[in-house]
Amino acid sequence: MEGVKEERKNRAPALFVPHGGGPMPLLGDEGHKQLIEFLKNKASKYVEQENVKAILLVTAHWEEDQPHISSGITHDLLYDYGGFPRAAYNLKYPAPGSPEIAQKVADLLSKAGFSPKLDDKRGWDHGVFVPLLLLAPKATLPVVSLSILSSQNPEDHLKLGQALESLRDEGVAIIGSGMTFHNMRAFFSKQKSNNKTFERHLEEACASDKEERFEKLKKWREYPGSYDAQPRGEADHLQPLFVVAGAAGDSRGKKVLNWEYVGVEM
Repeated sequence: MEGVKEERKNRAPALFVPHGGGPMPLLGDEGHKQLIEFLKNKASKYVEQENVKAILLVTAHWEEDQPHISSGITHDLLYDYGGFPRAAYNLKYPAPGSPEIAQKVADLLSKAGFSPKLDDKRGWDHGVFVPLLLLAPKATLPVVSLSILSSQNPEDHLKLGQALESLRDEGVAIIGSGMTFHNMRAFFSKQKSNNKTFERHLEEACASDKEERFEKLKKWREYPGSYDAQPRGEADHLQPLFVVAGAAGDSRGKKVLNWEYVGVEM
């Protein structure tokens, strides 16, 4: 989601990006070629802006009852996947953490009625390091990761984003890492899914004014194909999009990637 209002151009961006399948974007998988090129050559330009001082990354691979925030000075990587070549377990992303920004996140979420928890031990999962190795490979910007909520309630996640929006005025880019289509059974099925209608509804909602955007996204389960794209109880990969949509404030979103993976639009 890219802000388009002139008066807010100096803000750090709010972006939702797909992170692909496990570590495959980092292993040069041919099916991820389009995504790799997008993250390295286009999305990276949003993160490389001079006004971006740090990254708050909302990962679909960390789900808790209340928001959990990585708060260490450094964090190891959590290789939360299996069955890949050895290189997938030797990946490094030595960016610093930021206890200071983590505390700011916690304070903002507390004021918004959440009960956040700081976590200086948990490693950064592949929802964090896979996109960042392509978006910000120099690993110089401080990174704080944020969990999604196990409620998988869009209203809760929009509220999370709203609470964190002001961080963008302090140079903190808010990046949601997930997938708009995440049906593992469909990925391996001979009968391919058609996600185009669902994608169009999401795109229309994100491109709407703030009030309309929120109302449309709260009703995302009514979109045609929603249960195919995100099975019941398994919509974790869509929740970071809601956080970004909340953090977008008055700016409308704009889709800047069209990617098909195994014949499914993402």
